[in-house]
Amino acid sequence: MVEINFLSESDRADWDVLIRGKDAFFETERTDEDYERTWRRLLTSETRGIGAWLDGKMVGIAHYVFHASVWGVEGRCYLADLFVDPEVRRQGVATAVIHWVARDAEEHGFRSLYWNTLEDAEARELYDKIGKYFPGFIHYSYRR
Repeated sequence: MVEINFLSESDRADWDVLIRGKDAFFETERTDEDYERTWRRLLTSETRGIGAWLDGKMVGIAHYVFHASVWGVEGRCYLADLFVDPEVRRQGVATAVIHWVARDAEEHGFRSLYWNTLEDAEARELYDKIGKYFPGFIHYSYRR
């Protein structure tokens, strides 16, 4: 049974292993200061962070934010990060995390949940079952 809850100060070491594992998987480089800043945000700001545990071991994490919608009355929830330890994939952890985030969002008045992934991501098998895919949409990012 997957247990899910908000991250707390005592979860830092386990979170660190998982978030660095996610970044290594996606070949993302960050500084120790980046991890520290994000950890503080997860505990003290509107950025929400949760952990997923199997048999008492943290095996998954997710970070998400609620935000207003430009056109809709209800706001939206953006699932920014979702990572599950490769050793326990296909055991329902990611599914449970997505449902938990969706429920939390809805309880706070944010019925729309969305996320991005790579075109060739293995996780698309799950995402295609849970979410609605919009073919032809392309994600752009602009940074100065």
